[in-house]
Amino acid sequence: MEAALYLIPCTLGDTPVEQVLPAYNADIVRGIRHFVVEELRTARRFLRRVDREFPIDDSTFFDMGKHSREQDFASYLKPISEGLPVGVISEAGCPAVADPGANLVAMAQRRGIRVVPLVGPNSMILAVMASGLNGQSFAFNGYLPIDEGERARRLQVLEKRSAHESQTQLFIETPYRNRRLFDTLLRTLSPKTRLCVAAGLTTADEWIQTHTVGEWRKLQLPDLSHVPAIFLFLS
Repeated sequence: MEAALYLIPCTLGDTPVEQVLPAYNADIVRGIRHFVVEELRTARRFLRRVDREFPIDDSTFFDMGKHSREQDFASYLKPISEGLPVGVISEAGCPAVADPGANLVAMAQRRGIRVVPLVGPNSMILAVMASGLNGQSFAFNGYLPIDEGERARRLQVLEKRSAHESQTQLFIETPYRNRRLFDTLLRTLSPKTRLCVAAGLTTADEWIQTHTVGEWRKLQLPDLSHVPAIFLFLS
């Protein structure tokens, strides 16, 4: 197996691995013993789901979570210089997309290390696909400000950009704040702006609907306080 940095997507929830990942990914995973992970417990559980016999105890795990330092990344890539493959596993979905793995990939690129992205679920792309909004031009904005006033002002800026460029705007929120964000959207955006809520993608709780803000004001949003969601709008 080639010594390279393999970006290994994982499931977005408890979806069966074989439902969202190609068998090729499992073959790649079985050949790797060094992993850079966002969350150790999640990564170990994912590897066991890929292969019940995966040798967890014979594998090495490097942390790229909140408390990792970029200067540590050089040591994470060291096995590659020794002819060994290294895998990157995010907490959910595709590594290096809205994810600290991007810094590790950037370092690998600077060092001329081959980076191999594997196929897997990405909530942003899936949401755009299912929204009916503009898939030719879209922007992911991450988390909006927590302060209510700042959040409303940011939404107004994004709505103007969306109208001017016909660009779909995407963002996420911590699940327990989903309802608060949704209420802010309904108060702030124009009634004619189209808004999509895509929650629980690829899981049994998947729920995707697109309506104008005016229509949403007459509807009841289900309880999404424990479900990861993507919010999209096009003005």
